[in-house]
Amino acid sequence: MEPLNLPITGTKVETSKVFERDPETVRDEDLREAIWELGREGEWIVQPVPEPYYLAPTKFGRMKKIPLEHTWHHKSCGQCGHIPGYSTSIFWLNRILGYDYFDPRDQTSCTAWNYYASATSNQAAQAAVAMRNFSAAYETGYYPLIHCGTSFGHYKEVRHELVHDAKLRRQVRAIIEKLGRPFVMPEEIVHYSEWMYAVRDELAARVQYDLSPITATVHPACHYYKLQSGDAIYDPEIYGGQRTAAVTGVVQTLGAQVADYSTWYDCCGFGFRHILVQRDFTRSFATLRKIEVMKQEANPDVVLTHDTGCVTSLDKSQFAAKAHDRQVGVPVMSESQFAALALGAHPFRVCQLHWHSVDYRPLLRKMGIDVDRAWAEFEDDVSKIKTGELDYVTWEHVL
Repeated sequence: MEPLNLPITGTKVETSKVFERDPETVRDEDLREAIWELGREGEWIVQPVPEPYYLAPTKFGRMKKIPLEHTWHHKSCGQCGHIPGYSTSIFWLNRILGYDYFDPRDQTSCTAWNYYASATSNQAAQAAVAMRNFSAAYETGYYPLIHCGTSFGHYKEVRHELVHDAKLRRQVRAIIEKLGRPFVMPEEIVHYSEWMYAVRDELAARVQYDLSPITATVHPACHYYKLQSGDAIYDPEIYGGQRTAAVTGVVQTLGAQVADYSTWYDCCGFGFRHILVQRDFTRSFATLRKIEVMKQEANPDVVLTHDTGCVTSLDKSQFAAKAHDRQVGVPVMSESQFAALALGAHPFRVCQLHWHSVDYRPLLRKMGIDVDRAWAEFEDDVSKIKTGELDYVTWEHVL
């Protein structure tokens, strides 16, 4: 396999091609006006993006509003279940930047993984789950920010269906009314990695380590930019606007090197169904089509991505390949964890890297982080919790 013709210069992956986008000539539908029109007709309440917001360029040249604060964090069931440092890194970054946010306790899972993997649901039920979460955010006065790429893509599909299907809208509205909640559609559906992109310069101003020796490869989440793809972030300054700028734009701005590889567009192996019913296929695809190719073509210090399933598949699959002496052994994490580390977050209290499978210690040492000291501090926390001296680790311990 030959790497794509996108040469790397300094910290930027560059291309000579330039794509000029004119939103007026794009066939892809912009749903936002239809959403506002349905709001004016009384079909639902439209929740506007709160100020301050960042205007980000999207695939077809339209500008998307990204709220900087007053965000309601729609967490990921997979992140909370087995990558908890993913979410806590996002929260930590909000706190470091001084942005107001809300961590809800009454959010439900989006249930998309179950739906796409097993089809044990129906259209109205899936849409009702999405709209119930949107209403919960609206009632707090905060704006939904989606942590999971699968939830993000799924909710965009739900939005498309509800805009175009009046019968489905009536069904779902009736369900929401039975719950005693308002029927609300957000102006924009926003993924956390878009927020990371929006605040990348603020993050870079607070970096504590020299990241120039670090080489990262980026895996873009399919559920982020392939489902209802029109409002994913594309920046003419990143990959010449040919690929989504999420993750890469942040990593470059932080000062790390971003290396290209030939299977950039490939799925991580998670899929919607494979991870449940063909796990060996997932493990093989993740290691043979992604990790080994990255290792051979770029030899990165870390793989960075922006979705629950991607971190899970690329990190947790490597043990199987290692047992067969394959060329693996690259740590995997979200760009939120990497950014938090770069800004001085504790590797274990905040980023919780001890939940990851592949050895991350060489990366931390190369970044200049004293991993042995950090581990000793974390072990001391655990000892204090065991003896009752400490109930749990709080934000006061980590800021």
